[in-house]
Amino acid sequence: MATPLSSPKHDLASLRIHEGERKGSKLGKGLAIFFGVLVILGGISGAVFALWKPKPVVEVTTVHKPAGAGGREALLNASGYVTPRRRATIAAKITGRVTGVHFDEGTRVQQGQLLATLDDSDVRRALDSAKADRNSAQAAIADLQVQLRNSQIELRRAEQLQKAGVQTQEQLDNARTNTDSLQAKIELAKAQVAASDARISEAQQAVDNCTIRAPFAGIVVSKDAQVGEMVSPISAGGGFTRTGIATIVDMNSNEIEVDVNESYIARVKDGQPVNAILDAYPDWEIPSKVRTIIPSADRQKATVKVRISFLKLDPRILPDMGIKVTFLGAETEKKPGSDNAPAAPLVSQSAVRDDGGKKIVFLVKDDHLERRAVTIGGNHGSDAEILAGLNVGDTVVTKGPQDLHDGQVVEVKK
Repeated sequence: MATPLSSPKHDLASLRIHEGERKGSKLGKGLAIFFGVLVILGGISGAVFALWKPKPVVEVTTVHKPAGAGGREALLNASGYVTPRRRATIAAKITGRVTGVHFDEGTRVQQGQLLATLDDSDVRRALDSAKADRNSAQAAIADLQVQLRNSQIELRRAEQLQKAGVQTQEQLDNARTNTDSLQAKIELAKAQVAASDARISEAQQAVDNCTIRAPFAGIVVSKDAQVGEMVSPISAGGGFTRTGIATIVDMNSNEIEVDVNESYIARVKDGQPVNAILDAYPDWEIPSKVRTIIPSADRQKATVKVRISFLKLDPRILPDMGIKVTFLGAETEKKPGSDNAPAAPLVSQSAVRDDGGKKIVFLVKDDHLERRAVTIGGNHGSDAEILAGLNVGDTVVTKGPQDLHDGQVVEVKK
Protein backbone atom coordinates (compact mmCIF):
# COMPACT_ATOMS: atom_id res chain seq x y z
CA MET A 1 0.00 0.00 0.00
CA ALA A 2 1.51 3.23 -1.02
CA THR A 3 2.43 5.73 1.60
CA PRO A 4 0.56 9.01 1.12
CA LEU A 5 2.71 12.08 0.28
CA SER A 6 3.03 14.54 3.16
CA SER A 7 2.61 18.29 2.46
CA PRO A 8 5.90 20.22 2.24
CA LYS A 9 6.97 22.12 5.32
CA HIS A 10 8.61 25.56 5.21
CA ASP A 11 12.10 25.54 6.65
CA LEU A 12 12.45 29.10 8.08
CA ALA A 13 15.88 28.30 9.35
CA SER A 14 17.15 28.06 5.76
CA LEU A 15 16.39 31.78 5.22
CA ARG A 16 18.82 32.90 7.90
CA ILE A 17 21.80 35.07 6.76
CA HIS A 18 25.09 33.77 7.95
CA GLU A 19 27.44 36.10 9.82
CA GLY A 20 30.01 36.19 7.00
CA GLU A 21 27.46 37.16 4.41
CA ARG A 22 26.20 39.99 6.67
CA LYS A 23 29.68 41.50 6.99
CA GLY A 24 30.22 41.39 3.23
CA SER A 25 27.03 43.35 2.67
CA LYS A 26 28.11 46.05 5.15
CA LEU A 27 31.43 46.39 3.39
CA GLY A 28 29.69 46.93 0.04
CA LYS A 29 27.47 49.60 1.49
CA GLY A 30 30.48 51.32 3.06
CA LEU A 31 32.33 51.41 -0.25
CA ALA A 32 29.28 52.80 -2.02
CA ILE A 33 28.92 55.54 0.58
CA PHE A 34 32.65 56.33 0.39
CA PHE A 35 32.67 56.71 -3.40
CA GLY A 36 29.43 58.71 -3.24
CA VAL A 37 31.02 61.15 -0.79
CA LEU A 38 34.04 61.43 -3.11
CA VAL A 39 31.77 62.30 -6.03
CA ILE A 40 29.96 64.94 -3.98
CA LEU A 41 33.21 66.46 -2.72
CA GLY A 42 34.56 66.49 -6.26
CA GLY A 43 31.48 68.35 -7.46
CA ILE A 44 31.74 70.84 -4.61
CA SER A 45 35.45 71.37 -5.30
CA GLY A 46 34.74 71.95 -8.98
CA ALA A 47 32.02 74.44 -8.16
CA VAL A 48 34.25 76.29 -5.68
CA PHE A 49 37.11 76.37 -8.20
CA ALA A 50 34.79 77.68 -10.89
CA LEU A 51 33.44 80.28 -8.47
CA TRP A 52 36.79 81.50 -7.16
CA LYS A 53 38.79 81.16 -10.34
CA PRO A 54 39.95 84.68 -11.24
CA LYS A 55 38.28 86.08 -14.32
CA PRO A 56 40.66 87.19 -17.06
CA VAL A 57 40.94 90.96 -17.46
CA VAL A 58 40.51 92.26 -21.01
CA GLU A 59 40.65 95.64 -22.71
CA VAL A 60 37.88 96.50 -25.15
CA THR A 61 37.05 98.93 -27.91
CA THR A 62 33.95 99.82 -29.86
CA VAL A 63 33.29 99.24 -33.54
CA HIS A 64 32.83 102.70 -35.00
CA LYS A 65 31.74 104.33 -38.17
CA PRO A 66 34.40 105.32 -40.67
CA ALA A 67 35.68 108.87 -40.44
CA GLY A 68 36.86 110.62 -43.53
CA ALA A 69 33.91 112.57 -44.75
CA GLY A 70 34.77 115.21 -47.26
CA GLY A 71 37.38 113.06 -48.93
CA ARG A 72 39.79 112.94 -45.97
CA GLU A 73 41.63 109.75 -45.19
CA ALA A 74 41.66 108.43 -41.63
CA LEU A 75 45.33 108.30 -40.63
CA LEU A 76 45.19 107.33 -36.97
CA ASN A 77 42.72 106.50 -34.23
CA ALA A 78 43.12 107.16 -30.53
CA SER A 79 41.02 107.38 -27.40
CA GLY A 80 41.17 109.79 -24.50
CA TYR A 81 39.08 112.06 -22.30
CA VAL A 82 37.54 115.51 -22.29
CA THR A 83 39.62 117.74 -20.01
CA PRO A 84 39.13 121.44 -19.20
CA ARG A 85 42.10 123.75 -19.42
CA ARG A 86 40.70 125.83 -16.56
CA ARG A 87 39.79 123.73 -13.54
CA ALA A 88 40.42 125.08 -10.06
CA THR A 89 39.88 123.79 -6.56
CA ILE A 90 38.95 126.92 -4.59
CA ALA A 91 40.53 127.08 -1.15
CA ALA A 92 40.70 129.64 1.65
CA LYS A 93 43.90 131.60 2.25
CA ILE A 94 43.53 131.16 6.01
CA THR A 95 42.43 128.48 8.42
CA GLY A 96 38.89 129.01 9.65
CA ARG A 97 35.45 127.61 10.28
CA VAL A 98 32.90 127.73 7.46
CA THR A 99 29.90 129.89 8.36
CA GLY A 100 28.14 130.03 5.00
CA VAL A 101 28.08 128.11 1.68
CA HIS A 102 26.28 129.84 -1.18
CA PHE A 103 26.48 127.28 -3.98
CA ASP A 104 25.74 123.68 -4.88
CA GLU A 105 26.94 121.19 -7.47
CA GLY A 106 25.94 122.34 -10.92
CA THR A 107 25.67 126.01 -9.93
CA ARG A 108 26.86 128.37 -12.66
CA VAL A 109 28.93 131.16 -11.11
CA GLN A 110 30.40 134.42 -12.40
CA GLN A 111 33.84 135.83 -11.71
CA GLY A 112 33.93 137.40 -8.24
CA GLN A 113 30.69 135.76 -7.11
CA LEU A 114 30.50 134.94 -3.39
CA LEU A 115 30.97 131.22 -2.74
CA ALA A 116 31.49 130.85 1.00
CA THR A 117 32.27 132.75 4.19
CA LEU A 118 34.47 131.90 7.18
CA ASP A 119 34.19 132.91 10.81
CA ASP A 120 35.75 136.43 10.98
CA SER A 121 35.03 137.34 14.61
CA ASP A 122 38.70 137.16 15.70
CA VAL A 123 40.11 139.12 12.76
CA ARG A 124 37.42 141.79 13.13
CA ARG A 125 38.52 142.32 16.72
CA ALA A 126 42.07 142.78 15.48
CA LEU A 127 40.76 145.28 12.92
CA ASP A 128 38.90 147.24 15.58
CA SER A 129 42.02 147.29 17.78
CA ALA A 130 44.12 148.68 14.93
CA LYS A 131 41.55 151.40 14.24
CA ALA A 132 41.52 152.33 17.94
CA ASP A 133 45.32 152.70 17.92
CA ARG A 134 45.10 154.99 14.91
CA ASN A 135 42.41 157.13 16.49
CA SER A 136 44.50 157.43 19.65
CA ALA A 137 47.54 158.55 17.67
CA GLN A 138 45.49 161.10 15.74
CA ALA A 139 44.09 162.52 18.99
CA ALA A 140 47.63 162.84 20.36
CA ILE A 141 48.63 164.80 17.25
CA ALA A 142 45.81 167.28 17.84
CA ASP A 143 46.93 167.84 21.44
CA LEU A 144 50.56 168.25 20.43
CA GLN A 145 49.64 170.77 17.75
CA VAL A 146 47.85 172.91 20.38
CA GLN A 147 50.92 172.77 22.59
CA LEU A 148 53.14 173.62 19.61
CA ARG A 149 51.18 176.77 18.81
CA ASN A 150 51.51 177.93 22.44
CA SER A 151 55.21 177.09 22.41
CA GLN A 152 55.74 179.09 19.26
CA ILE A 153 54.04 182.13 20.89
CA GLU A 154 56.30 181.81 23.92
CA LEU A 155 59.33 181.49 21.65
CA ARG A 156 58.52 184.74 19.84
CA ARG A 157 57.97 186.49 23.18
CA ALA A 158 61.29 185.18 24.48
CA GLU A 159 63.09 186.42 21.38
CA GLN A 160 61.61 189.91 21.80
CA LEU A 161 62.48 190.03 25.50
CA GLN A 162 65.99 188.80 24.83
CA LYS A 163 66.50 191.55 22.24
CA ALA A 164 65.27 194.11 24.76
CA GLY A 165 67.76 192.76 27.27
CA VAL A 166 65.07 191.84 29.76
CA GLN A 167 65.41 188.03 29.43
CA THR A 168 68.50 185.88 29.42
CA GLN A 169 69.77 183.74 26.58
CA GLU A 170 69.07 180.58 28.60
CA GLN A 171 65.35 181.29 28.75
CA LEU A 172 65.31 181.82 24.96
CA ASP A 173 67.10 178.52 24.39
CA ASN A 174 64.62 176.67 26.61
CA ALA A 175 61.67 178.13 24.67
CA ARG A 176 63.25 177.12 21.34
CA THR A 177 64.00 173.57 22.63
CA ASN A 178 60.43 173.15 23.81
CA THR A 179 59.12 174.15 20.37
CA ASP A 180 61.47 171.74 18.54
CA SER A 181 60.51 168.90 20.92
CA LEU A 182 56.81 169.39 20.25
CA GLN A 183 57.42 169.35 16.50
CA ALA A 184 59.36 166.06 16.85
CA LYS A 185 56.55 164.54 18.94
CA ILE A 186 54.05 165.51 16.25
CA GLU A 187 56.16 163.79 13.59
CA LEU A 188 56.39 160.67 15.81
CA ALA A 189 52.63 160.64 16.27
CA LYS A 190 52.14 160.93 12.51
CA ALA A 191 54.43 157.91 12.02
CA GLN A 192 52.39 156.03 14.60
CA VAL A 193 49.24 156.87 12.67
CA ALA A 194 50.84 155.54 9.48
CA ALA A 195 51.81 152.32 11.30
CA SER A 196 48.25 152.01 12.59
CA ASP A 197 46.95 152.45 9.05
CA ALA A 198 49.22 149.61 7.91
CA ARG A 199 47.91 147.37 10.69
CA ILE A 200 44.38 148.33 9.70
CA SER A 201 45.09 147.31 6.10
CA GLU A 202 46.52 143.99 7.31
CA ALA A 203 43.53 143.34 9.55
CA GLN A 204 41.16 144.32 6.74
CA GLN A 205 42.89 141.85 4.42
CA ALA A 206 42.41 139.13 7.05
CA VAL A 207 38.72 140.00 7.16
CA ASP A 208 38.53 139.88 3.36
CA ASN A 209 40.23 136.46 3.40
CA CYS A 210 37.20 135.14 5.25
CA THR A 211 35.18 135.67 2.07
CA ILE A 212 35.81 133.17 -0.76
CA ARG A 213 34.86 134.27 -4.26
CA ALA A 214 34.96 132.61 -7.69
CA PRO A 215 38.21 133.40 -9.54
CA PHE A 216 36.57 132.94 -12.96
CA ALA A 217 33.21 132.15 -14.50
CA GLY A 218 32.29 128.48 -14.68
CA ILE A 219 30.25 125.65 -13.18
CA VAL A 220 30.73 124.14 -9.73
CA VAL A 221 31.39 120.42 -10.17
CA SER A 222 32.31 119.56 -6.59
CA LYS A 223 31.17 120.85 -3.21
CA ASP A 224 33.96 120.03 -0.78
CA ALA A 225 32.98 121.76 2.48
CA GLN A 226 29.88 122.28 4.59
CA VAL A 227 28.87 124.85 7.20
CA GLY A 228 30.63 124.16 10.50
CA GLU A 229 33.66 122.40 9.02
CA MET A 230 37.21 123.68 9.35
CA VAL A 231 39.11 124.58 6.18
CA SER A 232 42.78 125.32 5.72
CA PRO A 233 45.12 126.07 2.80
CA ILE A 234 47.42 123.31 4.03
CA SER A 235 46.67 119.70 4.86
CA ALA A 236 46.07 119.02 8.54
CA GLY A 237 46.48 115.72 10.32
CA GLY A 238 43.57 113.54 11.29
CA GLY A 239 41.45 114.30 8.25
CA PHE A 240 39.15 116.72 10.10
CA THR A 241 40.22 119.82 8.16
CA ARG A 242 39.20 120.42 4.56
CA THR A 243 41.69 121.87 2.11
CA GLY A 244 39.15 122.99 -0.48
CA ILE A 245 35.78 124.69 -0.68
CA ALA A 246 34.67 123.88 -4.23
CA THR A 247 35.95 122.82 -7.64
CA ILE A 248 35.02 125.06 -10.57
CA VAL A 249 35.37 124.18 -14.24
CA ASP A 250 35.31 126.62 -17.14
CA MET A 251 33.19 124.73 -19.66
CA ASN A 252 34.40 127.04 -22.44
CA SER A 253 37.89 125.60 -21.99
CA ASN A 254 36.94 121.96 -22.61
CA GLU A 255 39.28 120.11 -24.95
CA ILE A 256 40.40 116.56 -25.72
CA GLU A 257 43.50 114.93 -24.31
CA VAL A 258 44.73 111.69 -25.91
CA ASP A 259 47.87 109.59 -25.69
CA VAL A 260 49.29 108.70 -29.10
CA ASN A 261 51.77 105.86 -29.48
CA GLU A 262 55.16 107.36 -30.24
CA SER A 263 55.45 105.06 -33.27
CA TYR A 264 52.57 106.98 -34.92
CA ILE A 265 53.16 110.50 -33.60
CA ALA A 266 54.70 111.50 -36.95
CA ARG A 267 51.18 111.30 -38.43
CA VAL A 268 49.95 114.08 -36.12
CA LYS A 269 50.48 117.76 -36.96
CA ASP A 270 49.45 121.03 -35.33
CA GLY A 271 46.12 122.23 -36.70
CA GLN A 272 45.34 118.81 -38.20
CA PRO A 273 41.59 118.13 -38.62
CA VAL A 274 40.17 115.55 -36.23
CA ASN A 275 36.85 113.75 -36.00
CA ALA A 276 35.77 113.09 -32.40
CA ILE A 277 33.01 110.80 -31.10
CA LEU A 278 31.95 110.78 -27.46
CA ASP A 279 31.34 107.37 -25.91
CA ALA A 280 28.07 108.75 -24.57
CA TYR A 281 26.89 109.83 -28.06
CA PRO A 282 28.30 107.28 -30.55
CA ASP A 283 26.29 108.72 -33.46
CA TRP A 284 27.48 112.31 -32.98
CA GLU A 285 30.61 113.30 -34.88
CA ILE A 286 32.28 116.43 -33.48
CA PRO A 287 34.66 118.33 -35.78
CA SER A 288 37.87 119.26 -34.01
CA LYS A 289 41.51 120.07 -34.68
CA VAL A 290 44.88 119.47 -33.05
CA ARG A 291 45.76 122.35 -30.73
CA THR A 292 49.18 121.25 -29.60
CA ILE A 293 51.50 118.26 -29.26
CA ILE A 294 53.12 118.19 -25.83
CA PRO A 295 56.89 118.02 -26.53
CA SER A 296 57.54 115.21 -24.09
CA ALA A 297 57.08 111.44 -24.20
CA ASP A 298 56.07 109.03 -21.46
CA ARG A 299 58.88 106.49 -21.31
CA GLN A 300 56.77 103.94 -19.43
CA LYS A 301 53.80 103.98 -21.84
CA ALA A 302 55.79 105.02 -24.93
CA THR A 303 53.16 107.64 -25.75
CA VAL A 304 53.03 111.35 -26.52
CA LYS A 305 50.22 113.54 -25.20
CA VAL A 306 48.17 115.45 -27.78
CA ARG A 307 45.59 118.15 -27.00
CA ILE A 308 42.69 118.68 -29.40
CA SER A 309 40.30 121.65 -29.50
CA PHE A 310 36.61 121.43 -30.38
CA LEU A 311 35.65 123.63 -33.30
CA LYS A 312 32.30 124.25 -31.63
CA LEU A 313 31.47 123.62 -27.99
CA ASP A 314 28.22 122.02 -26.87
CA PRO A 315 26.55 121.68 -23.44
CA ARG A 316 26.57 117.89 -23.90
CA ILE A 317 30.37 117.85 -23.75
CA LEU A 318 31.29 117.32 -20.09
CA PRO A 319 34.68 117.02 -18.39
CA ASP A 320 36.19 113.53 -18.02
CA MET A 321 33.91 112.00 -20.67
CA GLY A 322 35.48 109.22 -22.71
CA ILE A 323 36.03 110.07 -26.36
CA LYS A 324 37.51 108.49 -29.47
CA VAL A 325 39.23 110.57 -32.14
CA THR A 326 40.32 109.99 -35.71
CA PHE A 327 43.17 112.06 -37.12
CA LEU A 328 42.36 112.94 -40.71
CA GLY A 329 44.72 113.39 -43.62
CA ALA A 330 44.72 116.00 -46.35
CA GLU A 331 41.54 116.46 -48.34
CA THR A 332 41.60 114.62 -51.66
CA GLU A 333 39.48 115.15 -54.72
CA LYS A 334 36.55 112.77 -55.11
CA LYS A 335 36.22 110.81 -58.28
CA PRO A 336 32.79 110.79 -59.95
CA GLY A 337 30.67 107.87 -58.75
CA SER A 338 33.06 106.94 -55.94
CA ASP A 339 33.49 107.68 -52.29
CA ASN A 340 36.94 107.92 -50.76
CA ALA A 341 35.69 107.17 -47.28
CA PRO A 342 35.14 103.47 -46.47
CA ALA A 343 31.50 102.49 -46.07
CA ALA A 344 32.16 99.53 -43.76
CA PRO A 345 32.61 99.94 -40.01
CA LEU A 346 36.10 100.03 -38.54
CA VAL A 347 37.67 98.31 -35.58
CA SER A 348 41.16 98.37 -34.09
CA GLN A 349 43.48 95.87 -35.77
CA SER A 350 44.49 94.60 -32.32
CA ALA A 351 40.96 93.18 -31.89
CA VAL A 352 41.27 90.83 -34.87
CA ARG A 353 42.71 87.37 -34.11
CA ASP A 354 43.80 84.54 -36.38
CA ASP A 355 42.26 81.13 -35.65
CA GLY A 356 43.38 78.44 -38.06
CA GLY A 357 43.52 80.84 -40.97
CA LYS A 358 40.17 82.44 -40.09
CA LYS A 359 39.81 85.96 -38.78
CA ILE A 360 37.81 86.16 -35.56
CA VAL A 361 37.02 88.63 -32.81
CA PHE A 362 35.62 88.21 -29.33
CA LEU A 363 32.53 90.26 -28.57
CA VAL A 364 31.77 91.22 -24.97
CA LYS A 365 28.13 90.98 -23.94
CA ASP A 366 27.20 91.18 -20.25
CA ASP A 367 30.79 90.25 -19.29
CA HIS A 368 30.59 87.08 -21.43
CA LEU A 369 32.62 86.43 -24.57
CA GLU A 370 31.11 85.54 -27.90
CA ARG A 371 33.38 84.23 -30.64
CA ARG A 372 32.54 85.85 -33.97
CA ALA A 373 34.06 85.19 -37.38
CA VAL A 374 34.63 88.35 -39.43
CA THR A 375 35.58 89.32 -42.96
CA ILE A 376 38.37 91.87 -43.11
CA GLY A 377 38.77 94.50 -45.81
CA GLY A 378 41.48 97.10 -46.11
CA ASN A 379 43.35 98.92 -43.36
CA HIS A 380 42.71 102.54 -42.45
CA GLY A 381 45.47 103.76 -40.18
CA SER A 382 45.45 101.52 -37.11
CA ASP A 383 41.94 100.25 -37.91
CA ALA A 384 40.73 97.39 -40.03
CA GLU A 385 37.67 97.56 -42.25
CA ILE A 386 34.98 95.01 -41.28
CA LEU A 387 33.10 93.74 -44.34
CA ALA A 388 30.97 91.23 -42.42
CA GLY A 389 30.46 89.95 -38.89
CA LEU A 390 30.23 93.15 -36.81
CA ASN A 391 28.02 96.19 -36.46
CA VAL A 392 28.72 99.73 -35.35
CA GLY A 393 28.61 99.93 -31.54
CA ASP A 394 29.71 96.32 -30.88
CA THR A 395 32.22 95.96 -28.04
CA VAL A 396 35.18 93.71 -28.85
CA VAL A 397 38.33 92.62 -27.02
CA THR A 398 41.59 94.32 -28.00
CA LYS A 399 43.91 92.96 -25.31
CA GLY A 400 43.60 89.83 -23.22
CA PRO A 401 44.93 86.29 -22.67
CA GLN A 402 45.52 84.10 -25.71
CA ASP A 403 43.34 81.25 -24.38
CA LEU A 404 40.05 83.12 -24.50
CA HIS A 405 37.09 81.00 -25.58
CA ASP A 406 33.41 81.35 -26.42
CA GLY A 407 31.13 81.89 -23.41
CA GLN A 408 33.96 82.72 -21.02
CA VAL A 409 33.28 85.21 -18.22
CA VAL A 410 35.71 88.14 -18.26
CA GLU A 411 36.35 91.38 -16.42
CA VAL A 412 36.56 94.52 -18.54
CA LYS A 413 39.44 96.81 -17.60
CA LYS A 414 38.20 100.27 -16.73
